[in-house]
Amino acid sequence: MENFLNFFETMPSWQKLLWIFICISANWIVELIIPLVKFDYKKWKHAGVNMVFLAMDVSLNLIFGVLSVGIFVWLSTNNFGVLNMIDLPIWVELLIAIAALDFSAQYLVHYLLHKVPFMWRFHMIHHSDTTVDATSATRHHPGDYAFREIFALIVIIIFGVPLAYYLFYRMATVFFSYFTHANFYMPKKLDKIISYIFVTPNMHKFHHHHVMPWTDTNFGNIFSIWDRMFGTLTYDDPKKVKFGLDLLDDSRDQDILYQLKVPFNKNIKLKTDK
Repeated sequence: MENFLNFFETMPSWQKLLWIFICISANWIVELIIPLVKFDYKKWKHAGVNMVFLAMDVSLNLIFGVLSVGIFVWLSTNNFGVLNMIDLPIWVELLIAIAALDFSAQYLVHYLLHKVPFMWRFHMIHHSDTTVDATSATRHHPGDYAFREIFALIVIIIFGVPLAYYLFYRMATVFFSYFTHANFYMPKKLDKIISYIFVTPNMHKFHHHHVMPWTDTNFGNIFSIWDRMFGTLTYDDPKKVKFGLDLLDDSRDQDILYQLKVPFNKNIKLKTDK
């Protein structure tokens, strides 16, 4: 188990980027073969727009990466955090770390991104995509991405998460992000069974419905248990979903400049605005 985790700790940057490419490409290919929804769109252009957002977030990740290195060195030197106070098998500690990160840095912050008006303005860009496919997982405003990274760092400090555990979590997060956004058909029975533990493609589609209440459900990324525990789970026929967001202009979902300005556009009125 230690050798397995050491692999992630020593993984060079090019292998991490390769993993992102593999996850995107694999789901993209499956979408072409067995699509859930047959979109009338230019798939390459759509991917290009979403890749621009990915490039911005990868660049921002370099800044958080430097900060993270300092935190991991400090944690290792001072033996700080919950995981340094207990002595459990490595696989148990890894599961605790993944669960804590998935809850706080995915479910909880995602819930807040919907409920806190200031945060929601940044998250709206992710929901503005009217043709959700695997590449939509990369569609995050830099501000949205920053909120998620801050929450992750807080959890890392509180739990004293080792670097290897965190990198394994990141690889798992990348896989599930592209898997759950992918526009491919999955048999309902199989999807339903998997959804009792993990977030599935059919399950996540409801989160991208253009209006509430479905928009404010299914916040999880890896584990579906959080949505089940806190009553935010929705499961129905995914073909009922209409992608996009009723607050934004659907015709400009591929307009990168428009999307980047959305959080600061005072002409876009939220339901909480007076």
